[in-house]
Amino acid sequence: MGVEIWSSSSVSPTPSLRHQLLEFLLHASLQLQLRPIVKYTALAFFADRFFPSFQKRDCRLADSWLLRPMRASNLQLFALVSIWISSKIHDSGPLSVKSLKSLGDKLISDQHFTSRDFVQAELIFMEVLAYDIGASSIPFVYLEDLYIQFRELSKIADLMNFDVCMEVMDLLYETEETSVFFNSPYSLAASTLITAYVISVPKQRWEFPILPWVKFVTSYDEEEIGEIVMNILMHVLQPEGIKKKTN
Repeated sequence: MGVEIWSSSSVSPTPSLRHQLLEFLLHASLQLQLRPIVKYTALAFFADRFFPSFQKRDCRLADSWLLRPMRASNLQLFALVSIWISSKIHDSGPLSVKSLKSLGDKLISDQHFTSRDFVQAELIFMEVLAYDIGASSIPFVYLEDLYIQFRELSKIADLMNFDVCMEVMDLLYETEETSVFFNSPYSLAASTLITAYVISVPKQRWEFPILPWVKFVTSYDEEEIGEIVMNILMHVLQPEGIKKKTN
């Protein structure tokens, strides 16, 4: 990950920086072998709440010495902190600051952060989140619940790869244009499930009425969900997205 320093004339971080930071968070999650719930809670904290506050130049962030000067590496520190907080919520043996510092030393090449920096960054992060670290309304929680219901209802679910659901969600997080979908976590979860169904279940086995069922269990309008699914498919089936599996 290279350094990106913004000039004083810059109004807000660029979409490419957002992509870079979320790619960094996803890579760090892979290196740490995080459970999905830990990874997606960290993504929700960082991408849906912390980074938008930074884009708006939140006054609480403006006075932070950890963001002076404003380098991508500083924000990478906060990405690791989001993982740290998530691990404390979900893991009985949460990640230690030592393990995160060690990973930061490997992945953040242009700046060295101390253990004390991680602790200070955590305090800032928590303040930006207003100490609201509930994780019950993140899209992954709803997605996992819908998938479990689907498996209990139909054997067709055995043909659907849940990893594809997570790959779709990862790509949606990284893509600036699709970040708006995260404003409605439940509808996003429902749409992601349908998208994964279309991608991973052989077309000749599309026996289960997935769209009407999702409408029934979520009470969302079928046309609304269908439109979101189409938008998601347009992104994930691009050459740089998830390749459609051959049946």
